[in-house]
Amino acid sequence: MTDKTTDPHSRAAPPERRIRADAQRNLLILLQAAKEVFAEAGIDAPVRDIADRAGVGIGTVYRHFPKRPDLIAAVFRQEIDACADAAEGLAAEHPPFAALALWMQTFVELASTKRGLAQALHSGDPAFDALPARRDERLWPAFRKLFNAALAAGEIRDSVDADDFLNAAATLCMSVNGTQPGQAERLVTLLVDGLRHGAGRPGSSDSER
Repeated sequence: MTDKTTDPHSRAAPPERRIRADAQRNLLILLQAAKEVFAEAGIDAPVRDIADRAGVGIGTVYRHFPKRPDLIAAVFRQEIDACADAAEGLAAEHPPFAALALWMQTFVELASTKRGLAQALHSGDPAFDALPARRDERLWPAFRKLFNAALAAGEIRDSVDADDFLNAAATLCMSVNGTQPGQAERLVTLLVDGLRHGAGRPGSSDSER
């Protein structure tokens, strides 16, 4: 029988690799906990609450994020990446317009997260300096790909600029005060539905104004 401790072909993951995987998993749990606590109690919520939600010691939080802005930035960075990554799966599973509409609801959730963190994000702390570039590099290309696919399929009108549309949706989300649950989602749904007016008839939407 081959000794698994010496077999070079053993499939057991090296201890270092398992440790890295465990650390990454714990980090994701910590960021999810921080997102939930920030949504419920604001960004000034006690770090102890975040640690308890994640099931880790408070020292673990500070080891990953020595300062609160570091944690806030990490939460928002993760949300940007998750929103961008969702585009590919939606495009593979749904027709172009449906994929675009579903992604916009993911975007609404991201914009709602930003609304809650807006004061911190505009505080001038250097921890947030890289976030605009992250948004431009990840979020906008993902959206444009879905938008252009729906346009090529003739499912949306051809007289709307993609960047203008996404900026309008973001502004709409930020203007909602949050007192009516689901309001941002409903308003963005109306905005997305408007893209279908005149679809498949190049130039007709301009002539109907």
